[in-house]
Amino acid sequence: MHIIDRRLNPGGKSLANRQRFLRRVRDVAQRAVREAARDRDIRNIDKEASVTVPADGVREPRFSRAPGSGVQDHILPGNKTYIEGDTIERPPRGQAGGGGAQAGEGGQDSEDSFQFMLTREEFLELFLEDLELPDLAKRRLAVVETPSLRRAGYMVSGSPANLALTRTLRNSLSRRIALKRPKPEELAALEAQLAELEARDPGSPEAEALRAEFDRLLIRSQRIPYIDPIDLRYRRFEPYPRPVAQAVMFCLMDVSGSMTEHMKDLAKRFYILLHIFLVRRYKHVEIVFIRHTDQAKEVDEETFFGSRETGGTLVSSALVEMKRIVSERYNPEDWNIYAAQASDGDNVSSDSTTSQELLRSAILPACQHFAYLEVGDETGPRAGFVEHRTTLWRTYEPVARANPVLAMRKVNHRRDIYPVFRELFARKSGQETASA
Repeated sequence: MHIIDRRLNPGGKSLANRQRFLRRVRDVAQRAVREAARDRDIRNIDKEASVTVPADGVREPRFSRAPGSGVQDHILPGNKTYIEGDTIERPPRGQAGGGGAQAGEGGQDSEDSFQFMLTREEFLELFLEDLELPDLAKRRLAVVETPSLRRAGYMVSGSPANLALTRTLRNSLSRRIALKRPKPEELAALEAQLAELEARDPGSPEAEALRAEFDRLLIRSQRIPYIDPIDLRYRRFEPYPRPVAQAVMFCLMDVSGSMTEHMKDLAKRFYILLHIFLVRRYKHVEIVFIRHTDQAKEVDEETFFGSRETGGTLVSSALVEMKRIVSERYNPEDWNIYAAQASDGDNVSSDSTTSQELLRSAILPACQHFAYLEVGDETGPRAGFVEHRTTLWRTYEPVARANPVLAMRKVNHRRDIYPVFRELFARKSGQETASA
């Protein structure tokens, strides 16, 4: 007898069992995912991962005999030391006689931990589970999408109001040419020739033959109609969900000469987390990438994360570019506008007033949320010293105190990126989940 396993998840890898297991260890697995994401390479931040959870978190409760009590019968393999009927002393408690890892060996291969592989989808689901775009009260993202219609080709039946006249006549012409239907002008010319011949010689054989040919063509033209039901084509429409409102995220990154490779790495990690979060959680969120030195320009995703630039710093140039794009493409009455800015805090002192005024008068009134991330050296502030406040931090701080739309955070090490990202985009209590 041969048994063939045709299940979609053979070998004990049942998808239902796997999801049930993930629900049991969700809290532990989520902590493991967050720890794994802190030190991962930028290119692999959203890849599948192997996580380790304590073995106690995956054990099922079960009844068992108390250790060291009762009579237990075992079947042991034969050896040269014992023969049938010999009595074997019970090993001391805590010194099990079989194989397997002993307590205290530690590491991921010990009995104190359990390691399993998460797929990319499972990793991202745990990674982004309780994150949400904040402050959606102004214009809710499209939880309910209004149905709309769009053209979807042609069909052979439908309402007369949807009759596609051009396509119908084209089909009719093609059919008449293929069946060689006589043209009206051909019949008219033949009829005129027949009338002339009958007037000159009514009973001649030529007139009779011409009359027979005319009758044959006339009958053929009547049998092949000008428009046939098979020619009819109707415009076809199909419904599609149209979002009531949409959102756009502006990513503003400082790439000037004062930004070290470590600072740029921190900024890119933050934006990659933001990009994964938006693409994964929302269907109708557009992302605008803006890089700036002393000049700002809108770039594509590849240039934003990969291109190298250097130069002076003028933060107002990025804000001016964002203001221009908003006025041209994203009406605040119709769009939920978000922005995230990453910089080392360096800026020309003379530009502080301009930047502050742009924030107060143009940027923040149009935004639902504006997150400013200041990246610093890996060493951070020295113990016992007063933390240095950068030019841009001093510029933004009074604006943030007066306007809660602006949120400000500092990071010095890449292990701090994920906690800060969660602070900026964590779901608030009472906030409804929305899918743009």
